[in-house]
Amino acid sequence: MSRPESQLPPNLYYNEQESVKYTNCNRIINIQTQLSERAIQLLDLDLDECSLVLDIGCGSGISGFYLTQEGVNWVGLDISESMLNVAQQEKTEGELLLCDIGQGFKFRPGVFDAAISISVIQWLCVSFKKSENPYKRCTAFFESLRNCLKNNARAVFQFYPENNEQINMITSAALRAGFSGDIVVDYPNSAKAKKLYLVLQLGGQSSKKTMDVIQGLIEESDEEKVKVIGRQQKKIRKLKKQKKISQKSKLWIVKRKEKQTRLGRKVKKTTKYTGRKRNNLGLFK
Repeated sequence: MSRPESQLPPNLYYNEQESVKYTNCNRIINIQTQLSERAIQLLDLDLDECSLVLDIGCGSGISGFYLTQEGVNWVGLDISESMLNVAQQEKTEGELLLCDIGQGFKFRPGVFDAAISISVIQWLCVSFKKSENPYKRCTAFFESLRNCLKNNARAVFQFYPENNEQINMITSAALRAGFSGDIVVDYPNSAKAKKLYLVLQLGGQSSKKTMDVIQGLIEESDEEKVKVIGRQQKKIRKLKKQKKISQKSKLWIVKRKEKQTRLGRKVKKTTKYTGRKRNNLGLFK
């Protein structure tokens, strides 16, 4: 089966039909949730602090859903309007923006504490137009990311490179933009379970011109794999059953204000009247 990146541009590949299928497939949800969990582990965020994370290629909000469950505020970017429509229908907590990351993007400098991306950045290494230069798209992306991250922030990208050339292209563009980091490989001895994570750090001094490949998680026994998958599926079902914060409640409004404030927008001051239902019955007789 050919790779999605070799078939169509992402905004066309993830059309309405593919987006719905992608979101409703239990196998995909399970895999994407595990990848998100691992990426957040590599981010090493202080979950007791209020953090704002940029979810790059957020899709229908599967990774964002996990971020929300961890108490993390997030903003999602994606090139597929169909995927974002599904995310809105799922009432994800993150703010969603339509964006081609290869063209770069602009946020207030230093607004994000970290960034995460699941199964996305390999798309930057392919072109569907003669005018598109994959390396320039990678460079535009990492430079935009650098500008909106706080100093010493970390970014973790799980990705599926087709070959070493794509790995070199991505890491070279990241180093050129001012990042340092390594590639973490989970389950290196398994062709099926092997996963690559690009773990970047912004700030500090590094003279490295290449990135090291570090062994991450080792291969598990078949029995342990079954147990892990079972636990993960139970966790997904439990998270789906949990009630979300009701819209327009005080907690929902306060969380929304915090997010808007972090993005540099003006919001009204929170008072004891915030979220209180207005009773107009006394105005009319």
